[in-house]
Amino acid sequence: MITAIVGTQWGDEGKGRICHYEAQNASMVIRCAGGNNAGHTVVYEGEKYALHLLPSSIINPYVLSVIGTGTVIDPKALIEEIESLRKKGVAITSDNLVISNRAHVIMDIHIILDKVMETIRENEKIGTTGKGIGPAYSDKASRINIRMCDLVGDYESLKKKISLIVKTHKAFLESVGCMTYHNKNVVKKLADEYYEYGKKLAEFVKDTKPIIYKCKKEGGNIIMEGAQSTFLDIDQGSYPDVTSSSCIASGCCSGAGIGITQVNEVIGVMKAYTSRVGEGPFPTEQKNEIGNRIRFLGNEYGTTTGRPRRCGWLDLVMISDAVELNGCTALALNHLDTIGKFDEIKVCCGYNYHGEFIQYVPVDHENCKPCYETLKGGWNTEGATTLEEIGEDAVKFVKLIEEYTETPVVYIGIGPDASQIIIR
Repeated sequence: MITAIVGTQWGDEGKGRICHYEAQNASMVIRCAGGNNAGHTVVYEGEKYALHLLPSSIINPYVLSVIGTGTVIDPKALIEEIESLRKKGVAITSDNLVISNRAHVIMDIHIILDKVMETIRENEKIGTTGKGIGPAYSDKASRINIRMCDLVGDYESLKKKISLIVKTHKAFLESVGCMTYHNKNVVKKLADEYYEYGKKLAEFVKDTKPIIYKCKKEGGNIIMEGAQSTFLDIDQGSYPDVTSSSCIASGCCSGAGIGITQVNEVIGVMKAYTSRVGEGPFPTEQKNEIGNRIRFLGNEYGTTTGRPRRCGWLDLVMISDAVELNGCTALALNHLDTIGKFDEIKVCCGYNYHGEFIQYVPVDHENCKPCYETLKGGWNTEGATTLEEIGEDAVKFVKLIEEYTETPVVYIGIGPDASQIIIR
């Protein structure tokens, strides 16, 4: 059984908690794309775990957690994350964590480039996390970047490859006044630093292909954990306000190394409202007391950055579009408890687009004006084990999602803890 878990909005939908739940019966969980710009928060037995590069399954020592080929890895950040979790009592060994030797590396130069490019954009900022993700993927596409296999390989070879990266970007950085890489000894310094990171991570770095193939042949239950979300996808998202990787289900397959026809189920994760970090279009955004209240009730602050998220009503046009793009077979709905605290709830079921009513996401999403349906809220989820226990109005809300998307809602989150979930 192979399951892909993807976001259907602009990220932060709670993929980590769904993946953590699914991982209870999994053999392997693969983080497929992105870097430490992503963040999953898992609340397990009252303890909160903020994860960035590590799959949410890392909390379970009996599941093999894999950082896949499609990711970009800041080795320094990964080492810090591993050490931080170990201090919390999480067991992390080469028996339960594997890092693809084909995954690309984020270096300090990528972080500097990320921040410089964001400054150059001035009023056209994307709102990146400044973690070097975009420049690392750019160097990957330019075929000059280093991979994890280089970190754990020959020192002189690593030094030579780092030299090419520095040469490629040095003139540009100096042209904007950044002289960090002007020093003639900088290549050796970087090679020494990253070679040491390689030593610390060497036990985890392996060729993941035979490991995944073996798990499949033995009938293992494999979870592919997506990062970011559908509308941050480099191809299908609200470009240019997107991430630098493929966030949809087909991108998970590529980033993990699994054939698309082998996927049995695609779970699309959503919230009962919409949130977004950074710039870009957001038709249902509420820049008012409603948005502020959603943010407060849903604790909408970035796991990685701490930034307050933009908040607004649920946009079912986006969800339906995401269902089509990902081939979702099921939906997981989080924050039903949060939205239920509103007496009146609005749901976008179409757009007024240049005077025409549409029900898809166009390329110029910013020109869409939401058309709302109004539902009654005011439900209480405390102690509920079935949707019916929450009440008729909550049932109507969920049924609207199912009917609009033609997709069953099989998971319903009614609180922050991993145990606060209704399975249908």
